[in-house]
Amino acid sequence: MSTDRYNSPLSERYASKEMQYIFSPDKKFRTWRRLWIALAETEKELGLDITDEQIEELKAHMDDINYDVAKAREKEVRHDVMSHVYAYGVQCPKAKGIIHLGATSCYVGDNTDIIVMTEALNLVKKKLVNVMSELAKFADTYKNQPTLAFTHFQPAQPTTVGKRASLWLQEFMLDYEDLNYVLSTMKLLGSKGTTGTQASFLELFNGDQETIDKIDPMIAKKMGFEACVPVSGQTYSRKVDTRVLNVLAGIAASATKMSNDIRLLQHLKEVEEPFEKSQIGSSAMAYKRNPMRSERIASLSRYVICDALNPAITSATQWFERTLDDSANKRLSVPEGFLAIDGILDLCINVVDGLVVYPKVIEKHMLAELPFMATENIMMDAVKAGGDRQELHERIRTLSMQAGKTVKEEGKDNNLLELIAADEAFGLSLDELKASMDPSKYVGRSARQVEVFLRDVINPILDDNSELLGLTAEINV
Repeated sequence: MSTDRYNSPLSERYASKEMQYIFSPDKKFRTWRRLWIALAETEKELGLDITDEQIEELKAHMDDINYDVAKAREKEVRHDVMSHVYAYGVQCPKAKGIIHLGATSCYVGDNTDIIVMTEALNLVKKKLVNVMSELAKFADTYKNQPTLAFTHFQPAQPTTVGKRASLWLQEFMLDYEDLNYVLSTMKLLGSKGTTGTQASFLELFNGDQETIDKIDPMIAKKMGFEACVPVSGQTYSRKVDTRVLNVLAGIAASATKMSNDIRLLQHLKEVEEPFEKSQIGSSAMAYKRNPMRSERIASLSRYVICDALNPAITSATQWFERTLDDSANKRLSVPEGFLAIDGILDLCINVVDGLVVYPKVIEKHMLAELPFMATENIMMDAVKAGGDRQELHERIRTLSMQAGKTVKEEGKDNNLLELIAADEAFGLSLDELKASMDPSKYVGRSARQVEVFLRDVINPILDDNSELLGLTAEINV
């Protein structure tokens, strides 16, 4: 790492080497050469005077890029594509005259962007599926563990730890569906020319429209795509970038929701993210165990959510067949959005895989609030024993207010059960009341909902992507 200039933390701290390579110069320029080979092969197959010997020469130097030549040439001509056309030609003297034939710069630039984003989306999919897999295991393990549920972060009707995790999982499942849809729509630009009219091919193929119609489909197939966009200006529509980064922003939102819940639960000491043996929580307070990973998820996610504005504004401000005010923005917003979401998903895998649950603390918090939540059941039992519902409702309301005051103003334990037992109108002993304080009686269909959700929705997704599972994530810092 260079210490005398800015280094992106996305590369140095957060993103995986795999994602970094996808957006590396080496990946880009190797893809350019594959695109030039696909174009030359297509033109040869459609009748242009291009030889097998020229094609083989291009293939022989597909990966050994002479960067020094390209860099020196770019200093002279100030054009990156033409510099690499020149450098490729130096290595391939027999094919020099047919490299980039009939194409404009966006043939390699834009097609490479689509190829790279598609590959990056597939890596995101792999990591997203592994997050879902870890959450599914966690939800299944704790589907029966009662816990206090919250609305407005105020104690509400109980749920289970697994059911809460299923809510996080469902958010990621929606992102998975969006990602799959966008992946299914990714199309290459093809070779459309300076303003998208393919005018140069009319010259090359002597106006043969049917032959020209075959160019884009053939290039798409050679590059592993189903199709090219049907119409374009010089570039593919920048709305494609918007759609892609919106998927990333959706994943970031889901990750934030989960990480925020974990941070709150860690404050309550009910759930805790992984904490390594030698990890330091605070430079001043040695006892602290801060939710560092979850905080980092939230921090990076905020960046990705904001980053999605960039391609939206860019796509909205393109003039006619093309302008160049997209280029500098794309170089930043698209790669960095992917590098950040890559780091986020690695953190999510790591956190969920090592998430610690403390049932005793959960039970303590539950039992402190459960008497309030059990009042309806207590009232029904008293009615069955001959009590008047309306009278009992008023009595239990008054006693609940009294118990609440004891907890909030006096700092004492909840004594609602004792107050009810002392009221002859209920006809219930303290032992009878305590016997009804089984948290599992108040979680509704939580466990069943988790079982059905995993069985019918999540497991089929995991089965369809079984070859992607088994990923573990290491956190750099």
